[in-house]
Amino acid sequence: MMDALSVVTQLRDLASEPQNREAIVQDQGCLPGLVLFLDHQDSQVLFSTLQALRYLAECPSNIAIMKHELGMMVSLEHLMEQGEINEEIGVLAKDVYNVLNSPVNNVAVGTPEAPRRKAKSQFFINSSNKKAKSVTLEIQGLDNTDNRGLCEEALLKVKGVISFTFQMALKRCTVRIRSDLATEVRNEINHFLTL
Repeated sequence: MMDALSVVTQLRDLASEPQNREAIVQDQGCLPGLVLFLDHQDSQVLFSTLQALRYLAECPSNIAIMKHELGMMVSLEHLMEQGEINEEIGVLAKDVYNVLNSPVNNVAVGTPEAPRRKAKSQFFINSSNKKAKSVTLEIQGLDNTDNRGLCEEALLKVKGVISFTFQMALKRCTVRIRSDLATEVRNEINHFLTL
């Protein structure tokens, strides 16, 4: 239970920073993970998850993606129905649901705050998926946690790797890298993972 709470709390804290919101939603693991946490039994985990989603929904470009994320709206509706059990969670779920269902044109488009946020987020090199490419690698030896640990260590040593996720059952690793990486660095990733 404590692990789930710490993960969700970290995501919520990251989402509280406007320059991180677009990158979090576009990351392949963060948003689906938050949707899974909407079914958690612990009320603290639920509340922190809803807070993170509310922060993420403040970015107008995230709304369509979040609204169409598998299980998002259904889970929010379920939490709204369960509002009698925990009123805070019901109210926050309804708030997130309403933001995601509001017309995009009405959400902070004309405010002076919006252009400033956009300019600020472009300053951070990893804040936008436009500057990243995903590469999916098949790794034959990826069949236990020890080998996964070796792959993680190798990937952490490669400059330009933004993030990575493993699909152990398929023996695959999806690596997000900066799009301006030289071919040698891409080859270095392949070399590390074939060892």
